[in-house]
Amino acid sequence: MASKYDLTPRIAQQLDIHLIFPLLEFLQEQGLYPDEYILKAKIELLNHTNMVDYAMDIHKSLYHTDDVPQEMMERRAEVVARLKALEEAAAPLITFLQNSSAVQELRADKQHNLQLLQERYQIGPDQIEALYQYAKFQFECGNYSGAADYLYQYRALCTNSDRSVSALWGKLAAEILMQNWDIALEELNRLKEIIDSKSFSTPLNQVQNRIWLMHWSLFIFFNHDNGRTLIIDLFNQDKYLNAIQTSAPHLLRYLAIAFIVNKRRRPQFKDFIKVIQQEQHSCKDPITEFLACIYVNYDFDGAQEKMKECEELILNDPFLGKRAEDGSFSSVLLRDEFLENARLFISETYCRIHQRIDMGVLAEKLNLNLEEAERWIVNLIRTSKLDAKIDTETGTVTMEPNQPNVYEQLIDHTKPLSGRTYKLVSQLLEHAQTQLAR
Repeated sequence: MASKYDLTPRIAQQLDIHLIFPLLEFLQEQGLYPDEYILKAKIELLNHTNMVDYAMDIHKSLYHTDDVPQEMMERRAEVVARLKALEEAAAPLITFLQNSSAVQELRADKQHNLQLLQERYQIGPDQIEALYQYAKFQFECGNYSGAADYLYQYRALCTNSDRSVSALWGKLAAEILMQNWDIALEELNRLKEIIDSKSFSTPLNQVQNRIWLMHWSLFIFFNHDNGRTLIIDLFNQDKYLNAIQTSAPHLLRYLAIAFIVNKRRRPQFKDFIKVIQQEQHSCKDPITEFLACIYVNYDFDGAQEKMKECEELILNDPFLGKRAEDGSFSSVLLRDEFLENARLFISETYCRIHQRIDMGVLAEKLNLNLEEAERWIVNLIRTSKLDAKIDTETGTVTMEPNQPNVYEQLIDHTKPLSGRTYKLVSQLLEHAQTQLAR
């Protein structure tokens, strides 16, 4: 059953409510769950937003009626009234920001700007706070474009670091929902820099913010042109990878798929396999189990079985595929890339651990004739730098053993210690935080 591999319930816990709706749209499109189940989930989420018109439309679809409950109508009136009040409170600052010549007087010095606004335009902290509340309300109403603009302008004037970070999270969510991937990536990098700074809150809060950032980044990395490389650059950093192992091992699926479909083998791949080995008993996911079969257990029959599960998983995961121009999901391209590279991984590893390989057997496994298999293995030897020779008379491939030296083995065995140390420190910090709370 395809829903067996669905990570939406886990991922949704780390997302803003508005970011959950694209995932539900995908699940509904794929038919992973009954329509009624998805519509009820949407209604429940919409109760925590100000998107009352959308909630009314969902209600009509769910119950096959043109009527909506009285409380929905009352809720809509409340939202309209609140929106009007917030707009009036922020109006002086909004009017100023719409005046391009006046805005040019602002500088990078926020204190100068606050003094200028107060003395020349009678705009003070109350109006700046009103702009934030108005932007936030716009976001809750589903006006992501307006919210993004106002949050950007608010951050240029805000002197409260916590509120500025909150506005940046809102701006990031708005850009993701508008599918502005380049801008969203810029906001993601700004947030990462803030979160990774030494002055950022407590260590436990820092870890939680990294976990949020990685979950939100999935929208960007699997839609941005350079995303498959960028996700490795972020997730595979020690402090982020340790956060994954400690609190969100399901994210290993996305890091694993990025390593597999990347156009060139990343130097960090060998270290990542060590992580897969450490987590193979605690993280049960077809993608990571596929890698464990090949590189940890050398179970090639098991790897073939996992490939079938991975194919189904990719087609039914909302992140594992680019969106088409019309906004619909398409995972077929990623699936094909995965299958091509997965077969390459199996064949390359099989060649490395066998001293002699029968070309006929290899051709059968690859579903090729002997001539095609010979060309394929020549290309594999060249691209993978395998030390091998082909004997055309006997129809075999002879592999030369390549043993790592003692220093490489020592490094490989000691590298996992940093991850284990991080886990221990995290647990100690969490225990200390619990004791202090008491």
